[in-house]
Amino acid sequence: MTRVASLFLPQLAIERLRMAERHPSRSNAPPDRGRAAPRFPEPVDDNPGTCSVPRGGGWRPGARWAQDRGPAAAIDSLPAHQRPTMRELGRRSEAAAPVFRNVRSDDGVGGGSVVPLPLLWGARPTIVIARTGQRELVTAACPLACDLGLAVGMAAAHARALVSDLDVLDADPAADAAWLARLALHAARHWTPSAAVSGSDGVWLDLTGASHLFGGEESFAARLRGFLKRLGFSARVAIAGTAGAAHALARYGGREVQVLPEGREGEALAPLPLAALRLTPEALAAAARFGIERVADLYPMPRGPLARRLGRAATLRLDQARGFVPEPIVPVVPFDVPRAERGLLEPIGTAEAIEQVIADLLADLVVLLEQSGLGLRSAVLTCERVDAAKQIVSVGTARATRDAAHLLRLFRLRIDRIEPGLGIEAMTLAAPAVERLAPVALGVPLDGEARARDLAPLVDRLAGRAGADALFRLRPIESDVPERAIGRAGPLAKPAGWPAWPRPIRMLARPEALSGVVALLPDHPPRRFAWRGRSYAVVAGDGPERIHGEWWRRPGEMWAVRDYFRVEAESGERFWLFRRGDAIEDQTGDLSWYMHGVFG
Repeated sequence: MTRVASLFLPQLAIERLRMAERHPSRSNAPPDRGRAAPRFPEPVDDNPGTCSVPRGGGWRPGARWAQDRGPAAAIDSLPAHQRPTMRELGRRSEAAAPVFRNVRSDDGVGGGSVVPLPLLWGARPTIVIARTGQRELVTAACPLACDLGLAVGMAAAHARALVSDLDVLDADPAADAAWLARLALHAARHWTPSAAVSGSDGVWLDLTGASHLFGGEESFAARLRGFLKRLGFSARVAIAGTAGAAHALARYGGREVQVLPEGREGEALAPLPLAALRLTPEALAAAARFGIERVADLYPMPRGPLARRLGRAATLRLDQARGFVPEPIVPVVPFDVPRAERGLLEPIGTAEAIEQVIADLLADLVVLLEQSGLGLRSAVLTCERVDAAKQIVSVGTARATRDAAHLLRLFRLRIDRIEPGLGIEAMTLAAPAVERLAPVALGVPLDGEARARDLAPLVDRLAGRAGADALFRLRPIESDVPERAIGRAGPLAKPAGWPAWPRPIRMLARPEALSGVVALLPDHPPRRFAWRGRSYAVVAGDGPERIHGEWWRRPGEMWAVRDYFRVEAESGERFWLFRRGDAIEDQTGDLSWYMHGVFG
């Protein structure tokens, strides 16, 4: 199942130029800090079924048919893609008047003086202009400027005449394109391996098999918008099954975040304007002459007449947006990824054939790695099926390697996850994560000494069976509190800096309360206690080891005290338990006892 996210930056030029004014040295790079992103207003719902503003309290001439809500209600109840066109209805949409015109006075009586709307404190309407021949045209306008009647495509002189206090910025398309390219490169390195620039105001992200790493598609969209907001940019995000549908919903869907279920592209695109399909201006002009305004108007039309009227590109865009024709995304490449490809004469579907092709791809990839002096840390196998679907399988290694036999064993554990369907016609093996790998002197063992075996192949095979997170080592962390003093490290890491005082082999994730404790205060270990429904009699004990709370973390640990004891029970078990409080000051603890670890 393919999932594509389209990131739309509606005010990219204005917000980037404002960031450039604040940080001149980073004019072509996304800044780390910036102002808060401006609120992007919700689009006006221009419903063609509504009549224009009534005059004199009644219906205007030519619209008396709208008084009868019977036929109109029946039409409005139909799905968007089944409603008749505007030409068939004999009506048209009328743009609402600018909001600053004909505003009544506070008493609400008609005919009063015109009162202009107050502007936001400290805010100025901003536009971006570019020279086209001998004219200067508006290429971008902030929401405040749009509310004042300015629009993209308007002459700059006309805009200055309408609004006197206007902030005018010069367009820099090259800098905008460079910023989008850097954003796509950042996405390819941190979010998804496939990202591409979408036009002059957006980015495509292929989320197939990657959204679960961020808690799902909605969580990823919220994280993406939060990231851009910290940079000072507003954005809209749409996630759909096709690139065309995601592109259209991000720009014309009217929602900040929209996640479309698989297979609902046709229904979601139906009410959108025809410009959502990325058609050429000539095609849009021809569609306007024929009365075609919405995407749903194209659904019942035969393909032959549609191609003659709007061009073959219109039918292609429509099929791509609905998922009938694949639309490949050409991703940005962070670096020259070592890659090996195989195009098959006949589709394959058996595990043996797939394994043979993987072996051939590994042989070619190892040659490329040797020539570059690199070692592979992760490999991604992409299988292209006959039905244009892709199957992606990846493996990772604990250490950089060029051992083709070892990598083949790792892929052999993942072959059962590949669904060949009707057959696989092409396979690609890429190494997105590599490291420098130089020859290492092995040395000659003397006096019959055995050479230490390399654990990396064993770690890779165990990780392939149990998962990458199942193997780890413990590493020390600078903290006095025991549960904070231990963290995870890689299975081949060599942690150092362990404290000298003894600690149990097994540490409980959370200390467990003890009951029935008998102990002499303040410095003696317990003589008897009960834990997990069993009573223990202590025959030996050592302690206390006093640990104070880390007051710089939170105020509750300002006076916290723990006294730890190592005790041995009659049955031979050795435990590590502690008492809260020093038995002198009440604010140090309530003198309750807890189990925190078990010695071997």
